[in-house]
Amino acid sequence: MQNISDMTTVILAGGFGTRLQSVVSDRPKVLAEVSGKPFLTYLLEQLASVGLGEVIICVGYMAEKIQDCFGETYGPLHISYSREYEPLSTAGAVRLALPILSSDAILVMNGDSYTDVDLSAYANWFFQKGCRAALLLIKAPDAARYGRVILNEDEDIIAFKEKQLDSGAGWINAGIYLMERSLITSIPSGRPYSWEREFFPSLVGKGLFGFCTEGRFIDIGTPESYAEAEAFFYCKEY
Repeated sequence: MQNISDMTTVILAGGFGTRLQSVVSDRPKVLAEVSGKPFLTYLLEQLASVGLGEVIICVGYMAEKIQDCFGETYGPLHISYSREYEPLSTAGAVRLALPILSSDAILVMNGDSYTDVDLSAYANWFFQKGCRAALLLIKAPDAARYGRVILNEDEDIIAFKEKQLDSGAGWINAGIYLMERSLITSIPSGRPYSWEREFFPSLVGKGLFGFCTEGRFIDIGTPESYAEAEAFFYCKEY
């Protein structure tokens, strides 16, 4: 079984953050401050805490600010950057970074959300299960805001339901993925391509699984959710 410390992590940090610009306009949203430090810091600390060492940050909008902030190291982490000059969407950005992804299994994280979860347990489950790809799923009280992920009793993902189709509690995509590196080669290069709308729906029934956790989750994509971030991390520490 592969060790989590051998995996390369990719963090998606290239978005414009359009919805957040009314409150954070002078920097990319992954650098929005929470309790005096950039939001991305919390993700890097989470990775370092489980022994991960190699991080690729996919940058685009205001890329220089992210590179100037973090440089090539953060604690034990070695950081490299993959820059897109035209928007390639979520999966397209990782496809662009393929030449510098060195491990057989890849951890991918959205740079504007955080889930309070044991990443080591997630990775161990992934390797023991023999997944080709996996989504970290959390239980949301109202899944209609995000879109619902449907699983069977064996943790196979069997369907995705789009946002607003039905209300009520359900499992949602937390934006932390594990996958075989070889799958990334199937993503078309040089054009926008989405995890949520194209890549993962194409894998239903082909080794795509969901890891369900009750961990707390926050994204900072809107002014309202960003305003909750300080309390979220305060509760995590105490």
